[in-house]
Amino acid sequence: SMSLREHALSLFRSAVGTVQPAPMLKKAVKLQGDGCLQLLVKGRAFPVKRDLYLVGFGKAVLGMAAAAEEILGDHLIRGIINVPLGIQESLQRAGMQEMLLKPQSKIQVIEGAKNNLPDPEALKGAAAIQELAEGLTVDDLLLVLISGGGSALLPAPIFPILLEEKEKLTKMLASQGAAIQELNIVRKTLSLLKGGGLARLAYPAQVVSLILSDVIGDPLDIIASGPTAASSHSVQDCLQILAKYNLLHNLPKSVETVLFSSPTKPTAPEDYSHVCNVIIGSNTLALDEARRQAEGLGYTALILSAAVCGEVSHIAMLYCQLIRLVCLGFAGLGEGPLSDQVRRNLLRLAAELDIPGLNLAEFLEALRGLGPERPVCILAGGETTVQLQGTGKGGRNQELVLRVGLGLHRAQAMEVSSPPRRCEILFLSGGTDGQDGPTEAAGAFCSPELVDEALQEGLDVEAFLSNNDSYTFFSQFQGGHHLLVTGLTGTNVMDIQAILIRAM
Repeated sequence: SMSLREHALSLFRSAVGTVQPAPMLKKAVKLQGDGCLQLLVKGRAFPVKRDLYLVGFGKAVLGMAAAAEEILGDHLIRGIINVPLGIQESLQRAGMQEMLLKPQSKIQVIEGAKNNLPDPEALKGAAAIQELAEGLTVDDLLLVLISGGGSALLPAPIFPILLEEKEKLTKMLASQGAAIQELNIVRKTLSLLKGGGLARLAYPAQVVSLILSDVIGDPLDIIASGPTAASSHSVQDCLQILAKYNLLHNLPKSVETVLFSSPTKPTAPEDYSHVCNVIIGSNTLALDEARRQAEGLGYTALILSAAVCGEVSHIAMLYCQLIRLVCLGFAGLGEGPLSDQVRRNLLRLAAELDIPGLNLAEFLEALRGLGPERPVCILAGGETTVQLQGTGKGGRNQELVLRVGLGLHRAQAMEVSSPPRRCEILFLSGGTDGQDGPTEAAGAFCSPELVDEALQEGLDVEAFLSNNDSYTFFSQFQGGHHLLVTGLTGTNVMDIQAILIRAM
């Protein structure tokens, strides 16, 4: 029989496989008709009256563009995409030719945004995209490809603001502790293309956006700062944020000019009827595929949430308590004082974490009565955060795994009257883009034996955790055997976690 580790790996791979740019795009988009050509996007038809153009920006857009060009063929007149610096070479090296454009491609590739920060190259690409959009007519169709990382790849500050000035302001906000949502509102307000700007410039052409979501809840106006979605924020919101962090008196002249100038054109209600935004890939899709695979392997498979967010130490506690509850059920102690206590802990934790759309009471009901006859697989996804205290090398997935390992170890040490029936447990967490923090690992996995086995090798898990040094721990422990290394995947729908439990 396969090990839990092999099962977990195959679930992770199938989840990532289903949100690969090419298969996803081919599932969502078709071109049909000879006389009157139509672009079909998830069943919706868009007539291609004259010319088809393509633009894109984001970490997964190269693979999306390659698949799109294959589908559109000669009907595509011209395209421009902005992608991360070095990505073509990385994919070439990884042997992922299918994600690269063909030699005679009509799509121009601009690489920029080194270290995911806007730079002159990204600015050049944004200007080219802007120019293409502005030249479109009512008979043209613009296909827009968007994925995570798109925000840094589409910088176009409103004149006279310079890129450096916008960057400096964003950095000042970040150092004052502004939340990512607040940073995005300020960025969008000072940008020509974000917050629906690209769609406005492309008017009156038909705009169809295909989006690979790397944001919890898939909000259209937040993914890549929403270049083709109506912004839900105003200049007023931006000013309020700047006031909150005492930055109103410290603004560059150019930013003042933009924020306080009266709009020259009358602000007519913005009409986005020429735009259609379609999410073609998300964490939810990846988790659904993993669940199908798990059921095929004989598991009772449940999805906790596709929007897990919060500090890793709290999320680790949530997972440890869930594992404990399933093991008590396996031992025939699913009803009783111990299980009731664990359920209360879980409900309290869930209330504190406030994970969007998580109905824990309902989930716990589904766990009730799961006995040892069938193994159990709990799946979740989202994006956790790490409060940095140390100077170690890690990533949020590896740190989460290490914290779960420690939590399971402590729980076992506490239960002296350990239930007679033992469980085999495996926990995995990985980034779907194949990268976790600044390391070549996508994540890691652990079992409750991790801490004891590490001690035998002279490795102190708590010391590594207090220095945020999970990667160093995993690379030293058992020869790196617990690291999840997939290489670049060419996609990104945040992280995926899997808990596998079977009776021994």
